[in-house]
Amino acid sequence: MRIGIDLGGTKIEGIVLDSDGRDKARLRIDTPEGSYEAGVKAIVDMVHALEEQVGTQCSVGVAHPGAISPATGLIKNANSTRLNGHPLNKDLERMLGRPVRLENDANCFAVSEASDGAAAGCGIVFGVILGTGVGGGVVIDGRPLTGAQAIAGEWGHNPLPHPHDDERPGLRCYCGRTGCIETWLSGPRLQEQFKQRTGRTLRATEIADAAEAGDTQAAEQMELYCDRLARALSVVINIIDPHAVVLGGGLSKMKRLYMRVPELWKQYVFSEPELIATRLLPPKFGDSSGVRGAAWLWPPG
Repeated sequence: MRIGIDLGGTKIEGIVLDSDGRDKARLRIDTPEGSYEAGVKAIVDMVHALEEQVGTQCSVGVAHPGAISPATGLIKNANSTRLNGHPLNKDLERMLGRPVRLENDANCFAVSEASDGAAAGCGIVFGVILGTGVGGGVVIDGRPLTGAQAIAGEWGHNPLPHPHDDERPGLRCYCGRTGCIETWLSGPRLQEQFKQRTGRTLRATEIADAAEAGDTQAAEQMELYCDRLARALSVVINIIDPHAVVLGGGLSKMKRLYMRVPELWKQYVFSEPELIATRLLPPKFGDSSGVRGAAWLWPPG
């Protein structure tokens, strides 16, 4: 059996899958707020707890933010910045006493949804994480695309396309650049933007719910968010021409995105608007796609 671990900014989720992909055990805990070492220990403890539930040792795959640098072997580009500069794979292997496979969380999400999820059967899939951060992963014929720098799919750290005058130069991102897509589309930034415009404090999904209920201020904020998401995704569509874009993360629950964004991206995609075939899809497995994809880093056996 295979264990998948999804290491997120606010939670760590673990799952055990059997050879047929069925759930045999599942755990979820809050991500420790302390040191890097506390996070590693939490993962190791979760692996042991899951193995105790199923009564056998399992293979272990871990979905994590950022990437393992091909040059140094250390984590880089993680929005959970305490991971950066550490050999997470080596530390987990040392503490667990076995090989561990790691992959970017957005890649794991995309693999899961392309395998037997919302985009099953699609040749090119772009998996999007819209949550505390903004990530992306590319899957071609069922396999994740990593790239020379291990950054394939990192659309969140490109500038917001077609910026309006009031969107320049944009906010400073944790990566050190200004105006990154992540600074416009992450959940915390959506909440900040709404508060700045209205003086009201609502969570991102609450803004979407208020918009559906007829709240004018919330509807205006959501329309702006949809347009920014459409602009950002249009560049991805122009470059890799995916058959499907699947949204994940907490903001993927906002139903308005699936109706408005494909309408809005027609004015930005380099194709005849009525012939754009790329579909925008909600995830089949919700926020469990990342953890399932992590388990699938090891083949059944």
